[in-house]
Amino acid sequence: MSALDIERHDELVRYLRESGRIAPDERPAVRTLGGGVSNRTVLLERESGEQWVLKQALEKLRVQADWFCPPERIHREALGLHWLARLAPAGTITPFVFEDRARHVLAMAAVPQPHENWKTMLLAGDLRAGHVERFGLLLRSIHRNALEHRRPLRRTFGDRSFFERLRLEPYYAYAGERVPEAAGFLAELVAETRAHRDTLVHGDFSPKNVLVRGDELVLVDHEVVHFGDPAFDLGFSLAHLLSKAHHLRDRRDDFAAAALLYWRTYAEDADPELEPRAVRHTLACLLARVAGRSPLEYLDDGERARQQAAVLALLPAPPQTLDGLVEGIVAAL
Repeated sequence: MSALDIERHDELVRYLRESGRIAPDERPAVRTLGGGVSNRTVLLERESGEQWVLKQALEKLRVQADWFCPPERIHREALGLHWLARLAPAGTITPFVFEDRARHVLAMAAVPQPHENWKTMLLAGDLRAGHVERFGLLLRSIHRNALEHRRPLRRTFGDRSFFERLRLEPYYAYAGERVPEAAGFLAELVAETRAHRDTLVHGDFSPKNVLVRGDELVLVDHEVVHFGDPAFDLGFSLAHLLSKAHHLRDRRDDFAAAALLYWRTYAEDADPELEPRAVRHTLACLLARVAGRSPLEYLDDGERARQQAAVLALLPAPPQTLDGLVEGIVAAL
């Protein structure tokens, strides 16, 4: 079987014709999509007007540091599409089209235009309370609804090797190597995370992976989905909001308030033990996004150093509440 690179458009169209997924004489329009580090991603528009997004996982991720993960993880994303469509609010998950296990390709329906990437909107200062609340409700729906299907989800998503390779090692372990003052905290958090098998965890829940269409949010990129600790999703996403509070100085108070609105929307009737764990993961992710294998590209060197110092100032006695954490981070910045 010949290798396939879906970013070679003629090669992709020939593959789709030969596999019977489009007609032999069909001439779709194909465009490579940028922005991702772990997949080749293209948009294909068929002559019928139907649009697909096709993804092919890379073995070596597109970052400066060496970072490898088996391309078979694309099939974890396919499983995630099937299950998340059942757990998340209607319209928030893109429909599955097909997968090719031999070539590690996944196709899903494209989100109709017009839409915008939420991260791009936020960095432009377009911060809306309605979007923040929907973000919290989306994560709450996934975590809570998964509890009703705990047994099959634990069986289907119990292997956490992709989460280890794409999150715990490159974010927490690598940051611990580069920042020795945080190594003990991060090692303890890794052990704590491994001990929790509570619900379905997205693992990549961030504004980058949210498309905004009108007032609705659509969640994409599910290759790290696993059965684990929901506090990781909270810390991962809160770190993005607080990093933007850091970067956009004139909107710092607004983004800090948005982080708390997001938490309060999510946390209604939540287990009280979740909040201090979410605080620890937020601190860890704030540090990992400046000292891990995948630093936030919009922070300059001075901002990265300042964010690292702010986290280290709080590590000796981490706050127990998100209000305390947000207050502490903003003060340290």
